[in-house]
Amino acid sequence: MKLESDLYAYIWEDMQENNCNSYVIGGDFPTLIDPGHQHLTKNLITQMEKDGMRMEEIRLVLNTHVHPDHFEGTQTFARTGVLTALHQEEEKFMLEVGSQFYRALGMEMPQVKIDFYLEEGELRIGSKTLQVLHTPGHSPGSVSFYWPKKKALFSGDVVFPMGVGRTDFPGGDGVLLRDSIERLAQLDAEWLLSGHGQVIRGKKNIKRNFAYIRTDIFPYL
Repeated sequence: MKLESDLYAYIWEDMQENNCNSYVIGGDFPTLIDPGHQHLTKNLITQMEKDGMRMEEIRLVLNTHVHPDHFEGTQTFARTGVLTALHQEEEKFMLEVGSQFYRALGMEMPQVKIDFYLEEGELRIGSKTLQVLHTPGHSPGSVSFYWPKKKALFSGDVVFPMGVGRTDFPGGDGVLLRDSIERLAQLDAEWLLSGHGQVIRGKKNIKRNFAYIRTDIFPYL
C-alpha cells in the first residue's frame, strides 16, 4: 500500500497467524524494513508486486530486531544478494540467546549474514537519509528509524497503536522500554509505522497515542 511517494506499508491483518508489518522505502536504493516470517514472505512479495516492485529490486533489509516474526524472512531476501543490517547488540543477543529462543518457539535460527551494523545517527540509503535510534526494552538491540523528510517513524516493536512491545521475552526490560518510548515521543512524526497494528497518521493522533501509553501502560512496565 502506497502511503506517499517512495513510502509503502504492508500491514499484517490476518488474525489467524502472527506476523509483523513490513515497510518499503523506494527510490534509488529500495530498502525493506522487517520482512516478517519466512513462510509468509510470499504474501509480502505479492503485495509489493501490486505496487510495481519486485523482490529482486530490494537492495537493503533493515531489521529492527531478531524476533522470528520480524527477522526470519530476511533469509528469503538474502538469497538475492541484498545487504542486511542489524544493531550489534541485537546480533550479540541473537548469538547468545537467539537459538534457544527460536527452538522454544519450534523454529530454527535463521542463517543470515549481517553485512553491517546499525548505529545511532544518520544512515544514508541512496539519496535518502534516515536517523537510526537504539531503542532497547523489547529486545537489547532493538532499533527504530526516523525519516525526517517524510516525518515517518518506524518503531518496530517499541510502540504500537494503543500498546507497546512485550518485556517478558529474554532480554526484555520495562525501564529501558519506557525510556525508548519517551525518546520516540519527542520526534516530529506525522506517520507512526509500527511493527504491528494499523498506521497512525497525523501529529495529533500520534501524540494522543503516546499520552495514552504514558498514563495507561507505563504503570505496568
